[in-house]
Amino acid sequence: MKSLYTLSFWLSVAAVLLIFGCSKDYPTGAEFEPYQYSSLDQNAGTWKTVLLQNPEQIVIDAPQDITQASYKSELQALKDAVSKMSAHDRSAINYWTNNPIIRWNEIARELAAKYNLTPAPNPDGTYPAPSAANPGVYPLFPFAHPPYASRAFAYLSVAQFDALVAAWHYKYKFNRPAVFRSDNAVNTFFDPVDLPSYPSDGAVVAAVSRDILSAMFPLEKEYLKEKAEEMKRCLLLSGINVESDLIAGDSLGRGVARVFLARASTDGMGAAQTPRPVSDSLANISEAQFGWRWINMESPRRPVGITPRFGNVKTWAVPDVKAIRPGVPPAIGSAEFNKAADELKQIANNLTKEQRKIANWWSDGLGTYTPPGHWNRFATNSIIQYRYNPVRSARVYAYMNMAIMDAGIACWDVKYYYNYPRPVQAIPGFKTILGTPNFPAYTSGHSSFSSAAANVLSYIFPNERAAFEKYAKEASESRIYGGIHYRFDCEVGLTQGKQVADFVIQKASADGAN
Repeated sequence: MKSLYTLSFWLSVAAVLLIFGCSKDYPTGAEFEPYQYSSLDQNAGTWKTVLLQNPEQIVIDAPQDITQASYKSELQALKDAVSKMSAHDRSAINYWTNNPIIRWNEIARELAAKYNLTPAPNPDGTYPAPSAANPGVYPLFPFAHPPYASRAFAYLSVAQFDALVAAWHYKYKFNRPAVFRSDNAVNTFFDPVDLPSYPSDGAVVAAVSRDILSAMFPLEKEYLKEKAEEMKRCLLLSGINVESDLIAGDSLGRGVARVFLARASTDGMGAAQTPRPVSDSLANISEAQFGWRWINMESPRRPVGITPRFGNVKTWAVPDVKAIRPGVPPAIGSAEFNKAADELKQIANNLTKEQRKIANWWSDGLGTYTPPGHWNRFATNSIIQYRYNPVRSARVYAYMNMAIMDAGIACWDVKYYYNYPRPVQAIPGFKTILGTPNFPAYTSGHSSFSSAAANVLSYIFPNERAAFEKYAKEASESRIYGGIHYRFDCEVGLTQGKQVADFVIQKASADGAN
């Protein structure tokens, strides 16, 4: 196992270095054309928020009337800036497009991939751990493993959603006309959108995204600040907003971010990665109760698995993860276990090219944006396909990522309650084609994450249900092909993911957006 893990680790390091190099620049975003929104969702300010008590929990000042000299001065400043626009400015505007929430999700995925690196062992065989108090000391903080990534995506997207609902509320409360309505001499870079301009929804997104991601990836604060400022400049140069629109949007976004970061500071994530005595005590309890014990099979052996207490982190929609905790997995050596083990051995001995392709495509291991990131990419594709505006786009990301994080919490509760051995530990001589994750087997994280995401996306995009269900099943099966999970890990994970999604869909169906 040592050579397999070492190779996997350094290939991942090489891949990340190739992508990010020594530059502060990040990979070019996915190509998509600006599009006309299918709807403006004028009533989005009445939608029910997730964490904000009401849209006016964060107060912003009323705007100056468009007849005032100060507003006319802002219009002139906008036109002056547009007249001096450079080729670089045009390139930046094309990058951000008229739905920049897509770009911020993409940035989050890129950061998750950059920081998804397992710390290498010290020369003495011990392992260092990232420290939030000293993020720049190796190993860099965070280690963006699937639980961490799921939490980062959830806080980002739910905060974006609440912030944009508040922005829509204020837009129609103050009803400052779109800039091109105030001055027909202003040429918009994109097709004109007849949406009140104050506060700037784009500036709201930039501010809340910058602040949430800066907390999740503290070494990236300067980069994120630069991206937010670049985006706000693009809103001005594209003729969408004047300066006071941007200032109000930034203020609103900052305020919403503070509410969400207050929740994050007390959600239990700080205690999710435990010291060895706590991890050992959980394994001891499982061994005494069930007769087995998960053991990390790396060499040198990593003393603590990934986030043993993630199952205790605060959920978004599931009232109690213990209430949906599945029953005991098959005893090692039982007929049911032997059937699953025999299937793994048969697959390993007769692996087809297609099965290997599926296992690798869904591996989502080190240096990738993890399974939660994979589903965020699927969500992005559907948002573009259905031409959603920013607030409805945020709703998609919010509910899907709430489900993904809650599914991860529920899954990790099960993993460290049962501490069930991986196939490489329980099946003599068995080898995988992928590196074995550093946490117990039962249930499958890929299956739980994917089922939760697929069911929420199927609710939002019912015409795409067949495709989402196919992807979830394939993601689940991929872990069997890779030799990482037993079939019962995957089937139970799919079931639990759907249970989580049902709670989230219940929440979504009552928010007023439909």
